[in-house]
Amino acid sequence: MKEREKFSSRLGFILISAGCAIGLGNVWRFPYITGLYGGAAFVLIYLLFLVIFGLPIMAMEFSVGRASRKSAALSFNELEPQGTKWHIFSYFAIAGNYLLMMFYTTICGWMIAYFFKMTKGEFVGATPETVGEIFSSFTAQPGSMLFWMIVSVVIGFGICSLGLQKGVEKITKFMMSSLFVVMIVLLIRAVTLPGAGPGLSFYLKPDFGKMMEHGFFEVVSAAMGQAFFTLSIGIGSMAIFGSYISKDRSLMGESLSIMALDTTVAILSGFIIFPTCFSFGVDPESGPNLVFITLPNIFNNMVGGRIWGSLFFIFMSFAALSTVVAVFENILSFAMDLFGWSRKKAVLINSILLTVLSVPCALGFNVLSNINWMGMNIMDIEDFIVSNNLLPLGSLVYLFFCVSRYGWGWDNFMAEVNTGKGLKFPKWARIYVTYILPLVVLFVFVQGYISKFFS
Repeated sequence: MKEREKFSSRLGFILISAGCAIGLGNVWRFPYITGLYGGAAFVLIYLLFLVIFGLPIMAMEFSVGRASRKSAALSFNELEPQGTKWHIFSYFAIAGNYLLMMFYTTICGWMIAYFFKMTKGEFVGATPETVGEIFSSFTAQPGSMLFWMIVSVVIGFGICSLGLQKGVEKITKFMMSSLFVVMIVLLIRAVTLPGAGPGLSFYLKPDFGKMMEHGFFEVVSAAMGQAFFTLSIGIGSMAIFGSYISKDRSLMGESLSIMALDTTVAILSGFIIFPTCFSFGVDPESGPNLVFITLPNIFNNMVGGRIWGSLFFIFMSFAALSTVVAVFENILSFAMDLFGWSRKKAVLINSILLTVLSVPCALGFNVLSNINWMGMNIMDIEDFIVSNNLLPLGSLVYLFFCVSRYGWGWDNFMAEVNTGKGLKFPKWARIYVTYILPLVVLFVFVQGYISKFFS
């Protein structure tokens, strides 16, 4: 039997796992909801939830991966008690990773396209209306949307085809290191802009009054949702990296390091976006408007804006590509584990399959824009299935698998998670993770439906 590939270093594992967690939600969603719900007051609640339920579930997913030495396609088969059916979840985990990439490749393509648009000077001298029109016309062109989606698929699988150490690990290390360097450069520029002070104050000063305007319950729900979805836990996209690492370090400590990197990117994004928006008298808006319309307008008015804009979109491209590469690696491991394919064969077949599966989302803004369900376009529908359903329900499966005597069981989980040097998973947490944490995850699941359809 062929020996399983391994990371060459602990740093590689941490940066790649963090790269999987660090995505566009850290950059365009976190700053927006932070501003909406009271600045630093919201951040404190968010950090609390990140630790009390993001951390233990991430450690559980890593443990299942490392103990089984398999991807989510076969990890439950390896560890489940004889006669049980935990492995049925594998099909949902596999579907979740494909579904995630079916819309994420389109967004990643937007980032790469905008880097080239900014570098070429397409926005120079454009009015705010023209900047908005550039985005509308870009998404309305089927050819452009398909081309940039395919570019992101080709880059992602191209990196994975080079192997775990020479491709995924080496190039993700470069992208993540570059991402942090670019962020620091942009942060220094943002906080030194004239009029940046009010933006920093808005971001850093806890505004409990503003928080209570929305209602404590709504703020707590938003903090829980952001803490949960930022880590990409629940569909085995983290478990795969557990299967590639040694038993030298305890998994609680590694999970904490990854979470810290993910949170650092989210918080630093706020230091870039709020001072920049306030300096130019712009309200930071949510989602695509902020990134593709508001910020290009700001860069237009900034000295050297073309350079700063290019740096911003290369940073966004790296954030998106780090997630694409991580999830593609998981998808490849499904094929290699299930069918015994070589990496090259898995890359060839999956690159074609993923390109075809990603077409509906890429065309959902033009040719297929009439496809709509409950006010959601194709991208929104795919995102809803993954974010509001597969991630929370998948997290429950990992949770019950690790604590139930009908699953892998508490003792097996504790032996695996605490093997190696570093922070240990506390024994006293058993009651919490068995009885309280599942209720918290269920609350996030139900709240996701309430906010989507009833708010």
